[in-house]
Amino acid sequence: MFTVEINDTEVLAALDRATAVLTDATAMMNGIGGFLRDQVEDRFNTQAGPDGTAWAPRSAATIKSYERRAAKPGGVGSWGGILHYSGQLVGNIFREYDAESVRVGSVEPYAAMMHFGGSKSAFPHLWGSIPARPYLDFSDEDRAGILDIVTETITAALEG
Repeated sequence: MFTVEINDTEVLAALDRATAVLTDATAMMNGIGGFLRDQVEDRFNTQAGPDGTAWAPRSAATIKSYERRAAKPGGVGSWGGILHYSGQLVGNIFREYDAESVRVGSVEPYAAMMHFGGSKSAFPHLWGSIPARPYLDFSDEDRAGILDIVTETITAALEG
């Protein structure tokens, strides 16, 4: 067996920095979470899913319901884009991260219904079926952005 021992301070320092980033990736996970949250906000702005497919327009029943609500005292007069009646859904997209993981999601109880959709037959309390309007799915652009963040983080650690 052949062994080489490296005692170069620059090389050892770079290895220490890379090991530190890989051992506690909290800052990198925070960056990834921020990026993914921004991606979700972009989907609300473009009103399209991660694959670029436009969300289904509001139904006539939804528009009628919004008109009734707007006519009431304190009603919302301007509804914004699809999935943006009050701004609560997009406004409550969260990110949680630690040294090993990141989560991006919504705390709103109706968030899954808006993402996956639902039928009136399965959920009788709805005034009509809700089409799926995905906003949390993972796209090729998300993958590329995350890989860029990982590469930049490790490169910055190596360069010191």
